[in-house]
Amino acid sequence: MTPREKYSPELENLEIELLLQAIQRLHGVDLQEYSAVPIRRRIWEAIKKEKVGTVSGLQERLLHDSEALNRFLKAVLPPVFPFSAEFFRKFRFELIPILRTYPFIRIWLVGCNSVFETYALAIILLEEGIYDKSVIYSTDVNETLIQRGFDGIFALSQLPKYENIYDKGGGRAILTKYFSGGGEHGMFDSMLRRNMVFSQHNLATDSSFNEFNAIFCRNPLKYYDRPTQERAHQLLYDSLALFGILGLTPGETLEGLLMKNCYAEIDAEHNLYRKIS
Repeated sequence: MTPREKYSPELENLEIELLLQAIQRLHGVDLQEYSAVPIRRRIWEAIKKEKVGTVSGLQERLLHDSEALNRFLKAVLPPVFPFSAEFFRKFRFELIPILRTYPFIRIWLVGCNSVFETYALAIILLEEGIYDKSVIYSTDVNETLIQRGFDGIFALSQLPKYENIYDKGGGRAILTKYFSGGGEHGMFDSMLRRNMVFSQHNLATDSSFNEFNAIFCRNPLKYYDRPTQERAHQLLYDSLALFGILGLTPGETLEGLLMKNCYAEIDAEHNLYRKIS
């Protein structure tokens, strides 16, 4: 008999509920609005990997072992889709001319899984001469990722990949101009951080906190249950200024949403829309 087979449905539901509540209360990560079946499956996968046997045992491990918690969150949270070089080229040469028309620019990056992406947006804004009138808000449910983004530290083993993306994305200098470091890690220049705000935010439970000219949602909303998907899309709509730009992850769609007709598609390949009403 497997550990899961020893549970009654009632006990399993109770212990999972307590586990998710504990993670939310102590670490601010609310997993309760994600689709129940994937969450349940990943919890049992974590129980096996951590060799704890029960949901309660997993809860004890996660609350007292930060590395175990980070492993769990990485496994259970929806994957964040990275920007491609083609997207950065699109942003530089086609979206920047739109953003340039605003007297002040607010950009919201939902999901800061990659340190590089937030700083790459800042570099493009700087090179195109509009960073001084811009602010990038980078949010995530995971506090560890938020701190990592604020610190601006990345593994130098990733540098060749980042340089390739920067060059193909239309970079006007060399990427090494924008960071310092040695050994195994590099750190992006603190001057890039002057117009960045890193904050914890959960699309499933939190409210709109500003009005933005562009929102790039790197969290795939399809992992939420349907009511939460609709709530998240409403939040994005409420947060986007009229004629603002919305970017969704590959495979996402506005089909079936009340606000579908409030957007005009501007790029199918990169899933970009403009709010028109």
